[in-house]
Amino acid sequence: MSQDLIRETACTVVDKLRSGDVSPLELLDVVEKRIKEVDGKVNALPTLCFDRARTNAKAMMQKPAGARGLLAGLPVPIKDLTDVAGVLNTQGSPIFKDNIPAKSDLMVENLEANGAVVYAKSNTPEFGAGANTFNEVFGATLNPWDTAKSAAGSSGGAAVALATGMAWLAQGSDMGGSLRSPAAFCGVVGMRPSIGRVAHTPKAGIDRNLGVVGPMARNVEDLALLLDAMSGDYADDPLSLPAPTTSFLSAAQAGKRPKRIAYSPDLGITPVDPEVKAITRKAAERFAEAGAIVEEAHPDWREAHECFHVLRAFDFAITKANLLRNKRDLLKPEVIWNIEEGLKLTVEQLARAEAQRVNMTARAVDFFKTYDLLLTPTTIVPPFPIEKRYVAECGGKKFENYVEWLGIVYAITLACCPSLSLPCGFTTSGLPVGVQVVGAPRADAQVIAGAKVLEDILGLRATTPIDPKMKA
Repeated sequence: MSQDLIRETACTVVDKLRSGDVSPLELLDVVEKRIKEVDGKVNALPTLCFDRARTNAKAMMQKPAGARGLLAGLPVPIKDLTDVAGVLNTQGSPIFKDNIPAKSDLMVENLEANGAVVYAKSNTPEFGAGANTFNEVFGATLNPWDTAKSAAGSSGGAAVALATGMAWLAQGSDMGGSLRSPAAFCGVVGMRPSIGRVAHTPKAGIDRNLGVVGPMARNVEDLALLLDAMSGDYADDPLSLPAPTTSFLSAAQAGKRPKRIAYSPDLGITPVDPEVKAITRKAAERFAEAGAIVEEAHPDWREAHECFHVLRAFDFAITKANLLRNKRDLLKPEVIWNIEEGLKLTVEQLARAEAQRVNMTARAVDFFKTYDLLLTPTTIVPPFPIEKRYVAECGGKKFENYVEWLGIVYAITLACCPSLSLPCGFTTSGLPVGVQVVGAPRADAQVIAGAKVLEDILGLRATTPIDPKMKA
């Protein structure tokens, strides 16, 4: 089977699967060969499970072509925070370096029922903490556009696998930009969907919704296809939403153009690198070519940093406090700090943060009565050197902690808005830049449709996959 298949879109490959032009087993051969050629240079997929994948592919091939689900046998990697039955799930932590779950997460079960063939786990920082993908179990994942640079995180392995042709689609997760930031750094597309859009197995709390699961791909239509395969309501996740009556892929292909666009270089809450600002502004202004009015505006989200710090720390406290008590010596410093911050919280602080989030969301809903979409930079800097644990300062501002540089994405998280990172250009040194396309709560289809319009205007769809680049 030709290795040219790695350069085909996911939608094209799924069509080939449905027609019988290729089989799931042949695709596994193609992607396994590509991993052997490439992954040693970037370390995106440290855990492989091809025996399991081939067993599942053979079982799927016994079904009629029309009964193989939306993905029809397409190989898909799963982030190494999510349980896949019988496959190592380290969460990037030495504590779980030998952890093999017996049961898959609900999201994985649903994806496999919809035709996904899981063949690998993608690398992540420890417990997904920190927007730079490195850990003590597998090491660092490198940016394929310049292997001296970070791929961001925490879905860095997924983004790099897509950018290098080791995956056609990939699953990621996002709390404070964890799939949007790697998408921007690696020149691919990543979407944080609305709360409840993708069902998953609840852990530690039914109503934990800062973090959500979402799709990643090399273009908007492929991403929409994966979101369709991920969507649906299930009793095991009481907050999950029904699948839409019109598919997200149909929304991407419909060509519906937004009428009024807001662009904000910084949401009024963060410094931004001047080159990133210029590239994203230029991209946003090109919506005028689709007949849209483009204005500079953003909601008032001034409390985002305080609110996110409190709610994120609380989430770490309820999920990781026992690890701090029993395995402190195996936790990285940033995780220890986050748990300790959570354990110090008072009820008054939590009440204030929840009220802030309610108000931020209300302002978002009101804002989107005027604007169809809000565009911002996805990240405030281009890809940074891999040896830096995080961005410590920007534009002369020193950040108070290791997550504050992510305010431009976590403000969107707090306001309950779906958000998609779209490749929009390159720095003078050839590094990718992403623009964040944001919509009102539950306006996932509108975000996807608008992103597809801009993708067509920008003409950057065919820039990946690439071979990893070493730069002096």
